[in-house]
Amino acid sequence: MKLRMLFLGLIILVGQSCKQEPVSSLANYQGNETYTVIVGENKVGHLKTTTVGDTIHVDYDYKNNGRGPTMKETIVLNPEGYPIDWKITGNTTFGNAVDEHFSLERTNASWTDATGSGNASVEGAQLYVNQFGSPYSSVLAARLLLNAPENTLPVLPAGNLTLTEMEKISVPQPSGEGELALTTYALSGAELNPSYFILDDQKRFFASIDPRYIVIREGFEAVEKDMRQLAENYSAQRYETLQKKYAHNYDKKVRIQNVRVFDPKTMALTDPVSVVVAGEKITAIEAADATGENEVVIAGNGGTLVPGLYEMHAHSGDNGALLNILAGVTSFRDMGNDNEVLSDLIEKINSGVLAGPRITRLGFIEGKSQFNANNGIIVESEAEALAAVDTYDSLGYYGVKLYNSMNGDWAPAIVKKAHEKGLFVTGHVPAFSNANAMLNAGFDEMTHINQTMLGWVLEPEEDTRTLLRLTAMKRFPGLDLNSPKVQETLDLFVTNKTAIDPTLSIHEKLMLSRNGEVSPGTEDYIDHMPPNEQRGMKVALAQIADAEEDKAYREAYQKIVETLKLMKEKGILIVAGTDLGGAFNLHRELELYTEQLGYTNAEVLKLATHDMAQYLGQADLGSIEPGKLADFFLVPGNPVEDIKAIKSIALVSRGGTFYYPTEVYPEFGIAPFTQMPEVKE
Repeated sequence: MKLRMLFLGLIILVGQSCKQEPVSSLANYQGNETYTVIVGENKVGHLKTTTVGDTIHVDYDYKNNGRGPTMKETIVLNPEGYPIDWKITGNTTFGNAVDEHFSLERTNASWTDATGSGNASVEGAQLYVNQFGSPYSSVLAARLLLNAPENTLPVLPAGNLTLTEMEKISVPQPSGEGELALTTYALSGAELNPSYFILDDQKRFFASIDPRYIVIREGFEAVEKDMRQLAENYSAQRYETLQKKYAHNYDKKVRIQNVRVFDPKTMALTDPVSVVVAGEKITAIEAADATGENEVVIAGNGGTLVPGLYEMHAHSGDNGALLNILAGVTSFRDMGNDNEVLSDLIEKINSGVLAGPRITRLGFIEGKSQFNANNGIIVESEAEALAAVDTYDSLGYYGVKLYNSMNGDWAPAIVKKAHEKGLFVTGHVPAFSNANAMLNAGFDEMTHINQTMLGWVLEPEEDTRTLLRLTAMKRFPGLDLNSPKVQETLDLFVTNKTAIDPTLSIHEKLMLSRNGEVSPGTEDYIDHMPPNEQRGMKVALAQIADAEEDKAYREAYQKIVETLKLMKEKGILIVAGTDLGGAFNLHRELELYTEQLGYTNAEVLKLATHDMAQYLGQADLGSIEPGKLADFFLVPGNPVEDIKAIKSIALVSRGGTFYYPTEVYPEFGIAPFTQMPEVKE
């Protein structure tokens, strides 16, 4: 069902603010409203509101991939529409208990969330940005922002929120009689990226929209795909604008002078040189002070050029594409996605419309169940799974990834067919199976270290389609890594030459993050982030019930580290990926390999560049040599001596398109990490 667009041109976020208009009385919003949560065109939950007098009750619950948030909110508004009492209780996606409360009494505002308690003295009512509330929060903010100067308000605990009108649209009424007038908005300032939502002409909430996820008014589910497409359009246009503004495509050769190059073959830095780029390739490596005619010259100031990094466990989206480039991550392996969304993203990146890494696609195959994830192709039989392999082969995918709800008994046939077609196979361990079965089936790689280790602690009937695949890790401390069952699995890895994609950083975040404490691995950059991002870096993912559970998780993480060290010693290839979006999290993944697994800095740099290029068969990437694609980044320091040096990036080249993170980061509210290099054109 197509939308009738009343205004065809999209309004860029940095351009026009909303027309001011009075906030409607709360009396206009009395009663009940129901919304459907949809992920990948599948209904997965609900959002329900009840407004009585000055109080709004919200019930928000959805489950995707066997997990999701369950939240209850009670919000009391003053006559102007500002929340003066806000209670949020429930559980986050990974089970962390929520008990958040905000109150305003005269000039005293106070709040308690997962990071602790705070208070502020305010002259008048001030909008509170909650930590765990439902998408319904956006309509409360919008009604206030519509009447605010320049549609911007200061907010608690810190920062500002800005509302931007995107466009006016209409959708058919479910009755078939007439159309409902709507306005789409962007809300920015709280996060790195804006959020998008839709109100009707009475300023009632209609939908919260994202390319893969939507909360939409009950009865209008038929238009959800068109609504999600709007979010994709808005996000893409934001990033297209940033690309036009900050991507430097020089019309002559580019010389980066006086740099030392990390050579993965020698695992050392070269003597000072200059690197010349023409078009998308490196054409020469010359003396540090060499010059040429008609060149752009960039001062390297004795810094280090490093080949572009590989994020080997990505789920690509335009929101993270540019941020990864700025972090020196120039190549992704996508481990499962909405196939249509991913195809569009790759086309835009390859055409230069958007900034983003080079993407190698793995096709996601999931079984149909009450717990299934809603990506890729969902199958209900072995025949459908084999047909999915054919589909991904015909679309030019590199390989396939099998997931939790798929029947493990189908794995041998799927792997056999995939290998016959030259496709790579990896994945989770399907529920009610174990790593040994997947290794015997012929998996080329195992995904997530916990997926392998769970086979050593679970009973056959236990269901890993739920959060059990995370909470059962509390059993790891009792594992004897010298036991026959552990050694049998590790021997299968060695015999079959199967790699492991451990995603160690997500396990660290899951098992070692605690409410109110800075999450491990974020200490070096948390102060550079916008206020609400900093707040999110002080929240646990999992519920830690007591001291005993705290101890169990910490010891379980150490058992994971011991297992990976044992794998490394046995020569099992460890593949560096995060499942956390890459960028700064990939930097942390590499740090963990040096700090905890025994890699040297040089070894881990080689692993994340040259070795991954070889692993994926991409001979024109992975090192800085004449004739290769110009994917590299410049840091002022020496990452062979200090791996943390890769966080302070002055320049990134992605195929000869140059980016300077220092000039781009402020667009995201991020404080830059280093100075701009001198550029002479």
